[in-house]
Amino acid sequence: MSVTIRRYEQPPWCVLRVAGELDVVGAPELRQAVVSAVAEGIRLLAFDLSDVDFLDSFGIGVIIGALKRLRQRGGDMVVVCPSRRIRRVFEICDLDKILALHDSIEQTSASPTTPAAAALAGEGHG
Repeated sequence: MSVTIRRYEQPPWCVLRVAGELDVVGAPELRQAVVSAVAEGIRLLAFDLSDVDFLDSFGIGVIIGALKRLRQRGGDMVVVCPSRRIRRVFEICDLDKILALHDSIEQTSASPTTPAAAALAGEGHG
């Protein structure tokens, strides 16, 4: 197994803390964690990639898929990515323009990134 995923709450966000390699092997596990969370009604999701050692197009695909899935349901997501090397992958793909990238999970608590997400946070969902 190349990846581990731990889920916890950091209101208003449900956090998926990912460790290891988010690649062709690890990406399906993250996709399943996202599908499960959304099926449970989670609408505000944070990916904590602080412990990710490697990220490829499969991992990026899961993150973009999660964003689409959440926004279709009126939700939102953020990405915690303190590593310059991993953050650079998002920047090269211009994904830093559509994803809220943060250096720490504490930064995400300030406010959701869209009005719909802010409304969800105000209602106590997530």
